[in-house]
Amino acid sequence: MSANAVFMENLKSGPEIEPEENVFKSIWAEYERVIVESLITSFGLDFIVGDQHGGDVDTVHNVRQIGSDPAMKYKNEKNAADYKNRGAYDSDKYHKDSRYIEINRKVSKKKKEGTLEDTYTGKKVDRNADMDLDHVIAAKEIHDDPGRVLSGLEGTDLANNEDNLKATDRSINRSMGQKDIEKYLQDIEKDRPQRQARIKELKSKSSLTDKERKELNKLEKIESIDPEKMRQENEKARKSYNKKIERAYYTSPKFMVDTAKAAGKRGSKMGLKQALGFVFTEIWFVTKAEIKDLPAGSDLKEILEAIGRGIKKGFESAKSKYKEIIEKFMEGFGAGALASLTTTICNIFFTTAKNVVKCIRQIYASFIQAGKVLLFNPDNLMLGDRIKTATVIIATGASVLVGTIVGEMVGKTPLEMAPVIGDIVQVFCSTLVSGLLSCSLLIFLDRSKFMNKLISCLNAIPSEVSNYAEIADAMEALAAKLEKLDIDKFKEDTEKFQNTAMQVSQAKDANELNHILQSSYKKLGIKIPWEGDFDSFMGDRRNHLVFE
Repeated sequence: MSANAVFMENLKSGPEIEPEENVFKSIWAEYERVIVESLITSFGLDFIVGDQHGGDVDTVHNVRQIGSDPAMKYKNEKNAADYKNRGAYDSDKYHKDSRYIEINRKVSKKKKEGTLEDTYTGKKVDRNADMDLDHVIAAKEIHDDPGRVLSGLEGTDLANNEDNLKATDRSINRSMGQKDIEKYLQDIEKDRPQRQARIKELKSKSSLTDKERKELNKLEKIESIDPEKMRQENEKARKSYNKKIERAYYTSPKFMVDTAKAAGKRGSKMGLKQALGFVFTEIWFVTKAEIKDLPAGSDLKEILEAIGRGIKKGFESAKSKYKEIIEKFMEGFGAGALASLTTTICNIFFTTAKNVVKCIRQIYASFIQAGKVLLFNPDNLMLGDRIKTATVIIATGASVLVGTIVGEMVGKTPLEMAPVIGDIVQVFCSTLVSGLLSCSLLIFLDRSKFMNKLISCLNAIPSEVSNYAEIADAMEALAAKLEKLDIDKFKEDTEKFQNTAMQVSQAKDANELNHILQSSYKKLGIKIPWEGDFDSFMGDRRNHLVFE
């Protein structure tokens, strides 16, 4: 029986509550049970699972957050070591690469032919213009990109291709330096009034020095930049760049192995947590029962002895329910593994916080338990009871999610910063909210007249469960009859009938057949249904055949 089913049985054994009466007095007596169970299964053992910010597997998105996000770190130490040992950026390695030289040669040829267009202005380039090949994504940025290192791709391969190398005026290229595209565009927009004023001033002069002429040319080139065109080229280059990195990493054995290991590890921890939660809950209820059975006025020694007996009996009770413990472990393993896989997929696109990971785990745990009841119906419940049990499981899971959110909100207040008590208050608030909500929902589902009427209607609908139940009853009755049979005698009689059938099939004429049948009657102890001669017996109308 699942933990939720155990809870419902305990809840049903509580005092009767009528919907018309003020239930607050009775409901508070039930809250304690739910709060304790919630504390054990959902909060008290969470340290076993140990959720991490950003999940359990390194993703391209997450490793790029390291440094800017203080809570983010590498999940695989080898990946961290690879990034640390990537080596210093070498400009010559990128700008003297054979592919860089080849693309530059093509650009020079187009310029001489008068067909070259400046990538960032959209204007035709003069044959005598000074042009550069710009790394749309800076070579240094590529070299130092944690995502690139994670993928195992060479920086020169990613930097020096036609998607990332674009021809632009030397003045524009060198004014950009290593700046981020948006930062660069913001800066030139900010400086536009000054720049335009300086261009106007220089153009108003009757003659310019070489220095002033170069300055005017540079300012005019920068002024001619098309921000949207530059953004589009940057976006296109980054899309191609990220696609190559993501394809290389997410199809690599390294990522597959890390993902499988993380899912197995998380599943095992979650399974252990669920199994231990079941055992500890069993111990709690048995121990509590032992203490409640103590007579009034018991001394400390008797109380401690009762606690000892309760713990021992609780362990014994849990051991006798080993099948349920195994089921809880398997449920937890499935929920943990699925949560790990889901979290890894989520972290490919965005970073999941620790509480988000916990919520994903709880959702899977609840839906696996509910799915087990709805699809497999291990306890042979009627339709209404099956739906009710699944609703109870989902409602309990939802209560834990709400409690987790409340705990996260408390964690953002100054109270969380208080030494020692900060974490305690956060866990207590989460547990308290989960317990109160769980108990309220479960009592409503269990005691509401409307809900009970609805469940009765659903139970009246014929279902596979009721059919199977009837079949099971019939088979049980048949098994009881079969149990009374003498198997040896049955085998002996069967062998006699088989021999008789074989002799009959081999009879050559009617006389031999008659002899075989007469003999078989005697051997099998079958009473002949007539007396004397058959023809004479049948000739008398007063006679009739008697089969016994």
